[in-house]
Order: sequence, then C-alpha cells, then structure tokens
Amino acid sequence: MSLDSEALLDLSLSRGTLNRNGLGRRDGDPVAAALANSDTRIVDLTGGRALTCRVDGQLRLVHRAPRFADSAAQTLYLGHDVDGTDYVAVLHEEGDPGAEAPPGRGWRNLREAGAELDDLESGVLTTAVALANWHARHQFCPRCGALTVVEEGGWVRRCTVDGSQHYPRTDAAIIVAVTDPDERILLARGPHWPEGRMSVLAGFVEAGESLEAAVHREVMEEVGLTLTDLTYRGNQPWPFPASLMVGFRARAEQTRLTLDETEIVEASWFTRGELSFAARSGQVALPPRVSIARILIEHWHGGPIEAVSDVAATADPRAAR
Repeated sequence: MSLDSEALLDLSLSRGTLNRNGLGRRDGDPVAAALANSDTRIVDLTGGRALTCRVDGQLRLVHRAPRFADSAAQTLYLGHDVDGTDYVAVLHEEGDPGAEAPPGRGWRNLREAGAELDDLESGVLTTAVALANWHARHQFCPRCGALTVVEEGGWVRRCTVDGSQHYPRTDAAIIVAVTDPDERILLARGPHWPEGRMSVLAGFVEAGESLEAAVHREVMEEVGLTLTDLTYRGNQPWPFPASLMVGFRARAEQTRLTLDETEIVEASWFTRGELSFAARSGQVALPPRVSIARILIEHWHGGPIEAVSDVAATADPRAAR
C-alpha cells in the first residue's frame, strides 16, 4: 500500500472539530453539569434526525437551552467547542409529538445534513448519532446478560452485576475504487439494493486482518479480481450503525468479473462519460454526497457528477456506503 499527497482530507463526516472532553467527562456527571448551565446547547434527536434550519443559505442545527424536563430524558454528553460551550443530545422516541418541527425548520438525518453542516456541527451530529445507535443496541452486558447503566455522560455502560465497563464500538470497513488499465471504474450492486443503485466495493475487516488484506480479500471474493497499486485515500465515521469507512483506490490488471451472487448481483465497468450519462438519466443511482463512496467516485471522475439520485432520499440505511 502507498500513502501519497493525494490522500483525501475533505470528507464530510471527518471534519468535526468538537472536543469530546474525554478526561473531563470522567469527573462527576458531565450531563448534570451541562444541563445546569444555560449556555449549554441542546440538540434534540429523534429517529436519528436532528432539527435543522437555514441561516443565510447555510444549513445549521437548531440548538436550544436546557429545560427542566431534559434531566428525565435520555441524554448524551457530546463534548464542547473551542469556546468551552457544552453540547448535549436529548433523545426522543420517534414520532414524539414534542419533537415536531416548527415552521421553517425540518428534521434531517446525517445522510441528508452531514455534507452541508459546518465542521463543528458535522461533528456534533455524527457523534450524537453514533452514540445513540450504540446505546440502542447495547443495553445488556455481553459477558453475563445483565442490565447495564450509563456512565461518563453516555460514553460508558457498566454492568450492574459483574461491574464490567463497555465502550462504544466501531467496526472497521474498507471501501475501494477499483479501476482497470483503461481508467474505467467498477461499480456494483448488492442483492438488498434497489434496481439501478450502484457503488464501489466495500466490506468489513475480519478478525486478525489488516486493512490492506481486507481490500484484496473482499475484491477477490466479490468480483474475482486481483489488485495492484493499492493507495490509501482517507477515512470517515459512518455510524449506520457503527462503522469507520477506510477508503482506498486500486487497479485491476484484468477486467473479467466473477461475481459472488450472494454479495453482488450486478457489476459493470464505466468510463467517465458513461457514468455521467447514466447518473444524469437515472439509469444509475449513486451513493449520497456525504458518503466516502461518492467522494471516491467523483475524485476518479475529476469533479462532481449530477445525479437524479441526489434528489431522492433512500429509505434503506444499507443502500449507501
């Protein structure tokens, strides 16, 4: 693998400047301290969506001051900004009537908002979604099955029986833009995706495996290609529910594809002109702009690609990597 000066840096969900205050949140109850301060900024989260608005054309999160009722809700301490202002997420049940959007504002999920938010608020929403997803899935101890309780403002869960502590997990996954000797890019579709939706290849890193080995294995397993010129391109969190996507590019010296049909039902090579036409006409639905997949594709293309899929929100959380 090589690391060059072209490594991607401008990935939407890697821009976060939020200070997570890892040392400070160990002392006392960071949520209680934050809720006692009227300067604290509360981010309401319902069903993975946060309240947003536009200010002078810029998408922003809608913050509010703490309320008395927040102390009884599920709350997560997110961290603080450069001025020391704390951010806390308050989680609401999906469909909670208290979380209805006022006029001029709307609830957006991370896929819809992540690419447009500024560096601080991108980090705030990404962190809130990642923590909320972890808590929703890890309420019981993986060692003994007993109930766990929240500590350190939502960054730790402790078993009420054996006392073991558990931390938010991150599942490493690789994603790779594969090109051929004619500089065509390979896009593929998984069996759970709708007709026409395509992306670059991706997969989870297995136990005891390096990132580079995972790239070679996944591509060989899914489409039967061997790779050369593997280059790191960047990484970003992808909390759907708990991944870190590590991006690469690579070259395949051969073009014949052998598909593992349990993983890939369709795969094709595209020239830049072919993909641009297919995306504009709606024949191919591309990943959302917030994803590293879209950045890898557009970097290969040499610039943004207009796509019909950009205006159609996907309901399937697995449909975009």
